[in-house]
Amino acid sequence: MRFKKTIIVLLCALLGLPAIGWWAFVPSMREPPYVFVSAWGQKGTGPGQFQDPTGIAVNDGEVFVSDARGGRVQVFDLDGNFLRQIGKPGDGVGELARPMNLAIARGELYIAEYWNDRIQVFSLDGAPKRIIGGPGQFKAPGGVAVVADFYNQRIQKLRADGNFVRQWGTTGEVGNGAGEFNYPTSVALGPDGTLYVADGYNDRIQAFGPDGGLAWKRGGPLAMNIWGPFRGWFATVTAVSVDRDGNVFAANFYNNRVQKFSNTGAFLTAFGEKGSGPGQMAYAIGVAVAADGSVFATDFGNNRITKWRPSTF
Repeated sequence: MRFKKTIIVLLCALLGLPAIGWWAFVPSMREPPYVFVSAWGQKGTGPGQFQDPTGIAVNDGEVFVSDARGGRVQVFDLDGNFLRQIGKPGDGVGELARPMNLAIARGELYIAEYWNDRIQVFSLDGAPKRIIGGPGQFKAPGGVAVVADFYNQRIQKLRADGNFVRQWGTTGEVGNGAGEFNYPTSVALGPDGTLYVADGYNDRIQAFGPDGGLAWKRGGPLAMNIWGPFRGWFATVTAVSVDRDGNVFAANFYNNRVQKFSNTGAFLTAFGEKGSGPGQMAYAIGVAVAADGSVFATDFGNNRITKWRPSTF
């Protein structure tokens, strides 16, 4: 009888472990998912067509999209109507080689060029203005609000003229501790000066306060490079964007979705699923938030842009 009781206790304990793990490491959804609005684009080289759309930024009713293999940035209105093109393939001034993530500040467009190892600055109408960095300074830069230096495993903060301010991470060293990186892909600055980093292959977000210290990190158990499909987890996080309230949106590449967190790191909601139909994505790689709360995501595998709105609209 005692043996049977011991077996029953052990079975209950084993069956309870998954439930305990789920409660501890999978957060509940605090907001309803966003609602799919529309999508535009297809594979091609013409206006409004894409060859690997990657970075995305929104400014004053215009959506800027980096067309990576197309060597250009395309600009649309908020409904997806094509407006103009910025740049063309090449390595000269005004030319782009695999443009990645984008940032807009003080009326200028900053474009991280993966193959040219530099950041190129344009006016919003497309006129080239200046170049920051180059080989030896960056190695495949990703984000540009502050620079996510992909192969160098670091984040660099620069002034508008390109002068160095500070660095997070150790150059050339991969790590999954606080303030360490495993191929960082994107950065964004919150309204309070908090820096958010898409720590790509660590499958997490790291947030650093205005003083440079770690504020929080999220993604899988203890945010220690454990990937998965669950709420609040990532399977490669490729981009981050922040809305006017400081909420953080993260493109979750292999999970084909966007996840939303509060400015303190609390998981709020997620939207998108794998596929090519309405409300579906094939590798969500970029994300941007408009002033009205609409969210735009670059749907890499489907060569298109998807638009979403909060369910409260």
